Amino acid sequence: MQAHPERGFTLVEIAIVLIIVGLLLGGVLKGQELIVQARIRSVSNDMNGVTAAIYAYQDRYRALPGDERHVAVSGRWPEASGGDGNGVICGAYNGGTVGGGACGGEMESRLIWRHLRLSGLITGAGDEIPINAAGGLIGVQSGAFGLSGHVLCASNLPAKIAAAIDAQQDDGSPRTGSLRGARQNAPNAAADPNPATDAAYQDDGSLIYLICKAL
Repeated sequence: MQAHPERGFTLVEIAIVLIIVGLLLGGVLKGQELIVQARIRSVSNDMNGVTAAIYAYQDRYRALPGDERHVAVSGRWPEASGGDGNGVICGAYNGGTVGGGACGGEMESRLIWRHLRLSGLITGAGDEIPINAAGGLIGVQSGAFGLSGHVLCASNLPAKIAAAIDAQQDDGSPRTGSLRGARQNAPNAAADPNPATDAAYQDDGSLIYLICKAL
């Protein structure tokens, strides 16, 4: 019986395979880019939404959420806690335990979320700090990165997301403007008031950033 010679792939067949592989890779890369763009929009929208909610609370109650005095807050929402009413949010953006710490018994950077939720200005329950689309936190504190007054921060952001939000809302530089950023050494790291920041966001696929904008 005569053996059949082994037959390899023709150039046409190889070309078809390469085209299919290219289409699959293109689809994967496009899908990843769409995910990144969706996260950029989500974090940016969350920051804008929280900013609007804080301003709305101040306009409605003539007080800063989280800092508003206990007598006023408990009169409006029985069993709710209040702050000291000094016009400054006590505590870090990444929070602490309500009912303890260095804020005279209440961590105002946590109470702010309870007040905004009780007022119906944001969704959620209790005083838990919101989670952003990159898996980090969105929080408020007094000053960071050389910015005076109160700042709204978002943590654990890949460089591409941090840079895009900075470019959308400010000047695109982590060192200047009303929105600034710095590398994080650990997830949800504290906001150093005067960090040694990069001249630009470094996108090496592993760095994460904390960005804070002035309110």
